[in-house]
Amino acid sequence: MITRVPGIRVGHATDRGGITGCTVVLAPPGTVGSGEVRGGAPGTRETDLLRPGMLVEHVNAVLLTGGSAFGLAAAEGVVRYLEERGIGFPAGVAVVPIVPAAVLFDLGVGDPKARPGPSEGYAACDAAAELVEEGSVGAGTGATVAKLHGPERQVKGGIGTAAAEEEDVIVGALFAVNALGEVLGEDGEVIAGARPETGEPPPGTPRPQGPWSNTVIGVVATNARLSKERAHLLAIAAHDAVSTVVRPSHTIWDGDTVFTLATGQVPAAQDVLERLAHRAVAESIRRGVLLAAGVPGAPAVGERP
Repeated sequence: MITRVPGIRVGHATDRGGITGCTVVLAPPGTVGSGEVRGGAPGTRETDLLRPGMLVEHVNAVLLTGGSAFGLAAAEGVVRYLEERGIGFPAGVAVVPIVPAAVLFDLGVGDPKARPGPSEGYAACDAAAELVEEGSVGAGTGATVAKLHGPERQVKGGIGTAAAEEEDVIVGALFAVNALGEVLGEDGEVIAGARPETGEPPPGTPRPQGPWSNTVIGVVATNARLSKERAHLLAIAAHDAVSTVVRPSHTIWDGDTVFTLATGQVPAAQDVLERLAHRAVAESIRRGVLLAAGVPGAPAVGERP
């Protein structure tokens, strides 16, 4: 789990009726943050400040949310939660919480009017703990994958987490998997692919939606001591893992986004971190689809429609 990194906590807010939700990763004080956005259809907040050379280095929390662009409103609840506790960037007259966020499109799966908002963001913070639930919860509640041939052949995606360690270095990952592409196993076989074409729409076929209804979003955290530049390189390496496990990825219809958090507890070589990140990201994506529960129009992997 990503919470193997000391000080990292994760909370979900899940709307099972609307089939959507959000997930918050809370970081300890002094955590250096960066990230990388790829694909042609991202929905994000505060990602510009994550670039090397920007003033702010520390990140207080990361929000992953459903609801497409509407879901970015959930960040307001995260900001309020942190401000009440005096957590954020000291800006003289106020302490400003730094909360980057990314969204995925799940409006075609459940109720398109159900979107995470400030109350859900706050609730996810309130629920934050070291034990992380996986599958169809939080930002993974309405996630789907394998939409290359249209939503009528999709299967359920979800949220997964994993960690990799080498001596005292820990790298953890948490990913919400809502990909256009299919998800591959360790030996390259498809473990979450498009359902066979039957010629007739199956019961519960999703409402029509465009090919933009995709995106893999996630967080990579480490206990390593990193500059913002090195944290950015780690995000780039994490995207390499995404492209290994999700085929295709980073398309014009995806908004694949990776955030990185470095808590600064131990020194670590960059190549070690990147190798561990690749393992943790790949496993978290696979767990996200394998642990997901089916919903109408998007059965779980291996479930009969």
